[in-house]
This record gives sequence, C-alpha cells and structure tokens, in this order.
Amino acid sequence: MRTASELVAALEDLADPQDVDYVARFYKGGDPATEVMGVRMPKVFPIAKQFATMHLDDVAALLDDDRYEVRMAAVAIMDFQARRKKLDVAHREALFDLYLRRHDRLNNWDFVDRAAPHVIGEYLVDKDRSVLHRLARSVDPHERRTALVATHAFIKRGEVGDTFRIAEILAADTDDYVQKAIGSWVREAGKLDEAALMAFLSSNKERLPKTTITAAAKHLSQENKNELRSR
Repeated sequence: MRTASELVAALEDLADPQDVDYVARFYKGGDPATEVMGVRMPKVFPIAKQFATMHLDDVAALLDDDRYEVRMAAVAIMDFQARRKKLDVAHREALFDLYLRRHDRLNNWDFVDRAAPHVIGEYLVDKDRSVLHRLARSVDPHERRTALVATHAFIKRGEVGDTFRIAEILAADTDDYVQKAIGSWVREAGKLDEAALMAFLSSNKERLPKTTITAAAKHLSQENKNELRSR
C-alpha cells in the first residue's frame, strides 16, 4: 500500500515556484502556518487518485502537513474512498470520524466542498443528522460550511428539508464563505422545491446579505424575483 511520504514526494516533484502565488489565491483559511508549494489543483487530484487506497493512518498524517496542496490531496483521497460503491460500513464510518476529528486541518472552503458531500453527507443519509445542526452552531466557519455543504447528499435524493433548516441557522452568518454556501445550496434545493426557497428567502430577507439572496434566486422565475423585491 502506498504511503504518505510517497505522495508528498510526488507533489514535491510537481511543485513550481512560479505557481505559488497563483495557488495561494485559493487558500482563504487565514492560517499563517499554511504553506503553498506551487502545485495547481488539476495536478493535485490525479496524484491523489493514484493513492486512493492509502491507509487512513497515512491520510491522517497528510492532514498534519502544513502545506495546502498536501492537505488537499488528503481530502481528495478521503473523497475518492467515500465514493466507492462497495465501501464497507466500518470504513465509511472511519472516514466520517476522521473528517470530524481533524476538522481543524480542513480549514479552507475547498477542503469542505471536496469531501463534505460524500464523507459526511452520504454517511448520514440513513442516520441521525443532528451532528449537522451542531456543526452549524460551531465557532469555526469551516465547520458551519460543512453543515450545509454535506446536505448535497440529501438534495440528490430529493430531500431539501435539512438544507433549509441549516440555512436558517446560518442566515445571519458573518463569514463570506458560509454565505456563499447558503446561496449555492438553497439554490440547488430550490430547483426541487421553489416554494420552499421562496419561503426561506422571504422569511430571512432581513438577515441575508443581498449577494446571498441574488445567488439563491438565480434560477427563480422573473415573477418570483419581482415578488421578493416587493416584500
């Protein structure tokens, strides 16, 4: 089985100092210890796929690395494993536990977006989902984003209730990336239940930033957009 050190070496071989500034633009986590190697994400993901069978102890070791691209590779491996159709229950639970236990290392929006739908959401499809409501009330904005992004697994199955309930908790959130998640995910849920989207936007109009409302209402009919403006 391939190891964490082998993956790190593969990324180091691809690192280009000229790409450091470009890649650094995507890291918004605010962690001064995070370093950027200069490996663009379209190069990180194929490397991660080559290591997709990595033992979770090695994945955990990668999460301890201060380099942005190394942690992204770890997150991508978790996602690749969670997407396996015949993944056994114990391994799926281990992925779920690792994600939550090391959420302090998943401190950027793209870490969350890459893994939360399959690692967290898919695990919770047939289970109690109260953990998402706990995450939605976390002091960590990345945990709050996870709470909402994970509901993509439910939306795919035609279930939108949790998406709107968690978005309700987060409506007045001051973090831009939480607000971006609200706009994106309630918009997706609204494709299945436009009435629920209208009700959410109407009842939270004073709490939501205008940019979030605009993003969420993108696919609404012009009539409904006009109705929102008049309320």
